[in-house]
Amino acid sequence: MTSAAEFVLHPRLAADTVVVGDLPLCRALLSRNACWPWLILVPRRAGAVEIHRLEAADQAQLMVEISQASRVLEAAFAPHKLNVAAIGNLVPQLHVHIVARTQGDAAWPGPIWGSGHERAYGAGEAEALAVRLATDLAL
Repeated sequence: MTSAAEFVLHPRLAADTVVVGDLPLCRALLSRNACWPWLILVPRRAGAVEIHRLEAADQAQLMVEISQASRVLEAAFAPHKLNVAAIGNLVPQLHVHIVARTQGDAAWPGPIWGSGHERAYGAGEAEALAVRLATDLAL
């Protein structure tokens, strides 16, 4: 696996998110879809596609950072359920979605993917939330 110095964020992830900041392994991103509080963690390893292909230390660190981001979303939004997924069918770069779900949200109880629900944040809202989440993540 290559170093963080060679890391480039996939253009689709860059377009669909606001940067929250960098954890020891991952770049933390906030989805621009305001239907759900939704963080995306992207290991800063060039060429990373699958979790099981990461070095063992990076796999362990990824789990630490998933847990950290999950705790932050749970504390901030009190969801009924957190959905954690590394899907990547459209974006091959390894990334992990952490989505705070509440009963009665736009897609509840179904998955958010393919639900057709999307809502943009108001002017400056995503950036303000990203700053708040960065603080909560101690970035």
